[in-house]
Amino acid sequence: MHCPKCLSDQYVKNGIKYNKQRYKCKKCGCHFTQSHKRGASLETKLMALNLYLEGMGLRAIGRILKVSNVTVLYWIRSIGQSVKAYVQTHLPDDIRHVDIIEMDEMWHFTKKKTESSGYGSLSIGIPKKSLLSQLEAEAERPTKS
Repeated sequence: MHCPKCLSDQYVKNGIKYNKQRYKCKKCGCHFTQSHKRGASLETKLMALNLYLEGMGLRAIGRILKVSNVTVLYWIRSIGQSVKAYVQTHLPDDIRHVDIIEMDEMWHFTKKKTESSGYGSLSIGIPKKSLLSQLEAEAERPTKS
């Protein structure tokens, strides 16, 4: 156990509060209790990432690991940000120009676009003598009464 402020291991017992033993750091004088680690382990987070990369949905991963699906999403996003930081610091200069890192279906934009971009729409050409154009012509004809 260490002091949460100065990380010193020199402390003494200093009473009990809310049925928990209190300690006082000899170096900085900080009062603290023994902390219990919160959150999931790294192995659990990596298991969630592996399941996600295998194609499993976020809700299913959450049910298996007994955590919220939003928590799984945060874990995957944070791992993506770690990959981004690694790319920007450890790779050679000619590879650092990566703008988008893709992790399966999830996209992480690492740089703001300066130019505008549009989108294209799907266009299919149908020959005039096709069956679909004949059906349209038949449907549009008025009936004689």
